[in-house]
Amino acid sequence: LFFFFSSRRRHTRQRSVSWARRCVQETGINAEYMGIFVVKMAEQQEKAFMKQDNCFLNTKEIMQKKTEKGVRYYKTVGLGFKTPKEAVNGTYLDKKCPFTSNVSIRGRILKGICISTKMKNTVVIRRDYLHYVQKYKRFEKRHTTASAHCSPCFVNIKVGDIVTIGQCRPLSKTVRFCVLKVEPFKIIGNVKKQFMLFQAINHNQDLMPTQIYIIDAK
Repeated sequence: LFFFFSSRRRHTRQRSVSWARRCVQETGINAEYMGIFVVKMAEQQEKAFMKQDNCFLNTKEIMQKKTEKGVRYYKTVGLGFKTPKEAVNGTYLDKKCPFTSNVSIRGRILKGICISTKMKNTVVIRRDYLHYVQKYKRFEKRHTTASAHCSPCFVNIKVGDIVTIGQCRPLSKTVRFCVLKVEPFKIIGNVKKQFMLFQAINHNQDLMPTQIYIIDAK
């Protein structure tokens, strides 16, 4: 009997939250005004105690100050990439985030288009390139995909955005990159039918090179 009522309350709460999100998207009504709390993507609901590896929470100074925010560790990954404000002011804990953990970015820096955000904290990046065929003296279109860890600080990432990823240590079986920058971009039609070329990123230059868009609707 207890399990029945607890599961019923849980499903009712989930329906109310989904209804509030739909109202905010369609009508623009503030959910807090209606008395319903909408959970953000960067906020976590784990019951276990979570902490950052680089923070020591048992110091006397912190206990005397009694800060509500607590200790927050963040860093700059370098190579001209700025630390997002959500990583500095947020409350999420991610041991694979390049901005708030000990994961270092080294190796290749790639840029591609996001084609999937279905996995938790992981996105799939598609990179298009041209391959020269010596026999026919023509170029053929090719593409490759890569899975990258997406930190909770990138809240508004969606399919079609231009994503810059950096190589890091192996985070899982298929993930060897982390998302460093997200540029909003709107795609009309199927994102997998588009063809985009990007210039290689040179670390010797302070400015990021411009990307080349080649749109193919066929």
